[in-house]
Amino acid sequence: MADQDLINALGEIVQEANGIPAARVVPGVSFRDDLDIDSLSMVEIATMAEDRFHVSIPDSDLAKLKTVGDVLEFLGKAGVPA
Repeated sequence: MADQDLINALGEIVQEANGIPAARVVPGVSFRDDLDIDSLSMVEIATMAEDRFHVSIPDSDLAKLKTVGDVLEFLGKAGVPA
């Protein structure tokens, strides 16, 4: 899966969970400040990402995922091919 494929997949998850257009999900974007996603919605997004990418996102790591780029980096470290 290429980086752009990961971004697109994450965008689809965010759009499904929050109705935010997938095109707005790009590496430098902050979930809270730019996309106005609250912590409860982040849990929903994380659950959907766990299912889609077959990874586990512990709560301690979820709290550190502030931007789309942070999620991409986490997925890379978790072994999701970029």
